Amino acid sequence: MRILLTGAGGQIGRDLINELLRRSKEPPSIVATDLRTPDAADEQEHVRWSRLDVTNEAATRAIFADFKPDIVFHLAAILSARGEKDPVTAYAVNQTGTWNVLEASYAARVKRLVFTSSIAVYGPGLPDPTPDAVPLQPATIYGVTKVSGELLCDYYTRRGWVDCVGVRFPGLISASLPGGGSSDYALFMYVDGVRYGAYEAFCRADTRIPLMYMPDGVRALAEISEAPRHKLRRCIYNVAAFSPRADEIAASVARAVPGVRITYVPEPVRQGILDSWPKALDDTMAREDWGWKARYDLDGMTDDLVPRVRELLARGVDLSHSNR
Repeated sequence: MRILLTGAGGQIGRDLINELLRRSKEPPSIVATDLRTPDAADEQEHVRWSRLDVTNEAATRAIFADFKPDIVFHLAAILSARGEKDPVTAYAVNQTGTWNVLEASYAARVKRLVFTSSIAVYGPGLPDPTPDAVPLQPATIYGVTKVSGELLCDYYTRRGWVDCVGVRFPGLISASLPGGGSSDYALFMYVDGVRYGAYEAFCRADTRIPLMYMPDGVRALAEISEAPRHKLRRCIYNVAAFSPRADEIAASVARAVPGVRITYVPEPVRQGILDSWPKALDDTMAREDWGWKARYDLDGMTDDLVPRVRELLARGVDLSHSNR
């Protein structure tokens, strides 16, 4: 099995590589692409890192033609908060990059393309929980480009050019540096809670959005990549785990980090983005079609994440962020 990942150096990629290696009976051959130079810790058997800018059509086609992947995981993206600061780059990476990856997949006869979408495709005023099939009126350039990516994936699948599947992720939480998403406040309750004993969140205490722990997130990608096409009623599916208020996350952190102080100073732009998202997702179709089910709840994530954060900080890993 030959697997290619775009944006492999981001928040999802490293954990996904480990999940793919773990679940394979025979070790796959993996090409991990990103603009970033990989760290020494990224080097491992069966994985080759290669620099790729997905906005470069010729370079994208060339690496696909050379490697001839069976499966592609398209992770490269500019996320919501960063995208609002630089919408031109967000459009180039998220829109043009996705087009280039689809075209390269078609030319290289990729068997399946897995697309990562987001709750950012939704707008305000939707049912709670929000099902798959509702009007998509996003409030950010990130959401706009993810809607377009979903539609392109569906179009290429219906034309028989590329078999595309994917998931709409909640906010993803992991023991690694986030990439500029509006849900980052949740992770930094853990990171700064351990590191400083305090964190000033950029959202209100009553903010509630869907969240998911990264081990469930990468498992969702791996599972949908293996799902038989005849069982799938959609290309892109909601996947859900838990939907806590910000102060409920703080309470869970305090259980594992006694004495931690979490305060709230809403930042208007990011708070507005958070308020435009669903409070919870209905993932009934994913459960019925390909057996999806999250394994971690909020406290389960806390119990696993706090020791991981402590270990990373003890090793001197940079978990800095821009809103301190």
